[in-house]
Amino acid sequence: MPEDELEDLPGVGPATADKLVDNGFESYQSIAVASPGEMSNTADIGESSAADIINAARDAADVGGFETGATVLERREEIGKLSWQIDEVDDLLGGGIETQSITEVYGEFGSGKSQVTHQMAVNVQLEPENGGLDGGCIFVDSEDTFRPERIDDMVRGLDDEILADEMERREIEGTPSDKEAMEELVEAFLDQIHVAKAFNSNHQILLAEKAKELAGEHEETEWPIRIVCVDSLTAHFRAEYVGRGELADRQQKLNKHLHDLMRIGDLFNTAILVTNQVASNPDSYFGDPTQAIGGNILGHASTFRMYLRKSKGDKRIVRLVDAPNLADGEAVMRVQNEGLKPE
Repeated sequence: MPEDELEDLPGVGPATADKLVDNGFESYQSIAVASPGEMSNTADIGESSAADIINAARDAADVGGFETGATVLERREEIGKLSWQIDEVDDLLGGGIETQSITEVYGEFGSGKSQVTHQMAVNVQLEPENGGLDGGCIFVDSEDTFRPERIDDMVRGLDDEILADEMERREIEGTPSDKEAMEELVEAFLDQIHVAKAFNSNHQILLAEKAKELAGEHEETEWPIRIVCVDSLTAHFRAEYVGRGELADRQQKLNKHLHDLMRIGDLFNTAILVTNQVASNPDSYFGDPTQAIGGNILGHASTFRMYLRKSKGDKRIVRLVDAPNLADGEAVMRVQNEGLKPE
């Protein structure tokens, strides 16, 4: 939304409009879903003035009222489904990873969490007919896990028909068997993955705000951002906030971070995929003692919770632990050099 349209809101002059735009409040909708405290802190606007601006934006954007279930159903038809390219897992998820939702993948080290984020960074760029969302990826890397070489492997591991479609769409001359054409295609995939390394929890929270700006910049382009991957969500929070005395502060910051990510999903029809570390419950005498960290804050914020665990060789068990409209269940996949593959 151009700056001069923000000036139509009561109490917003040219200087205030500049402040709002500079801090990511570029549309009526982004203002409408903000809180007065947040706008006051980020855009240096008095809290009472911020409340007036937000209320005016809600009226202008028609945000915050009640609507019928039929209207909600109609809006949900805009939600995209990102395929894992594994039928058994897609069936478990009702078609794939949803946009406008947070999907959490947790498991012990080596279970394949980072492999999932890399694979989705590739799959999201495919055409909808091939299970993708025709968009780019933002990758927030907090554990130094992102490897472009792995993206290379996974692009080359796609089916030849999909590779041929992608070469035609990206106007790359050649075939999947052509070495130079494949190198050009891999580079084209890497160009649509925006990576930032988070050095601590505060930096990670800042990167979520920057991700919102980046998604806004790409919204009207050929490659809108369709997935934000955070690998891992909890590593820095777990390392920096140690002991029960720090727990409340940690959960409060984690809660804000999750809401910032969810706002990206809502505003730009983007899937949010986060990985999570685990701990072993010493009180568990029966069954699997592995439990996700992050507590109820993360449990409530995640729309879909998936647990990965190791099996024989390259097999991984994918278990759907929680979903609002799907039954719990399990599927099997393989983590191979070419990426995630069916059993």
